Amino acid sequence: VSRVLSHPDVVSPDTRVRVLKAVERLGYAPNSVAKNLRTLKSCKLLVTVPDISNPFFALILQGIEEAAQKNGYAVLVGDTRHDEMREERYAQMLKQKEADGLIFLGHRLPRVAASVVQESAPFCAPIVNGCEFSAELGVPSVHIDNAKAASEAMDHLYGLGHREIGVVTGPLLSPLSRDRLAGARALARGRGLEQDLVVMQGDFSIRSGAAAAEALLQRASPPTAVFCFNDEMAMGVIAEARRRGIQVPRDLSVVGFDDIRFAECVDPALTTIAQPM
Repeated sequence: VSRVLSHPDVVSPDTRVRVLKAVERLGYAPNSVAKNLRTLKSCKLLVTVPDISNPFFALILQGIEEAAQKNGYAVLVGDTRHDEMREERYAQMLKQKEADGLIFLGHRLPRVAASVVQESAPFCAPIVNGCEFSAELGVPSVHIDNAKAASEAMDHLYGLGHREIGVVTGPLLSPLSRDRLAGARALARGRGLEQDLVVMQGDFSIRSGAAAAEALLQRASPPTAVFCFNDEMAMGVIAEARRRGIQVPRDLSVVGFDDIRFAECVDPALTTIAQPM
């Protein structure tokens, strides 16, 4: 039975037919836990997401699921909610062989995962960072050039004639936010306009975008354009501008980041930096 279910090519056709008929009649299913103990493989990948309610991660998760399924793997998803203890508990699953690999979409490498990296040296541990990038973590990463993308957004706004621009960042603990801010500042500095840049920190939520817009638009000399480090915050900026009777884009230009599926449904449709989720 074991050979028919795992290596049917080594069993004669007659035997294989008899075994499969018995399997069907009895409704037998192999015990995957027992098999995992024998092979030391779970055929599961663990993916940790900082905020599963953020639509940006939806298409990334779909891509991971599609690639995993093609290779015979199932995907386990953990919503860490930016909580370090949650990140550690999920990473423990890798250490305990409950998952064969870890893809973490946040900026922190859990201590448990770091120990797996050290134990695997000089070979590469089955751990990959997605979206963020920090060379110090010592793990492979899949990410875009965030500094260049942010400089392109700023170049677009300067090309429209804007000089005083508000920038709404994500949490600056994140390398992603720091890289985008560095790119925005570098371009402003190159045009001699860094002193006219007004930087506000958000948390990637619509609410934080609205709060940043409220602070920006009540300044004595409010910016004429706002660049947000994700689309949700840009939507918050547009909502707050509308509440104040400010028309976008006539009175205020707004640029987001990510090109989530809802960006085209905003009124007006959101100008945004698209990245390949």
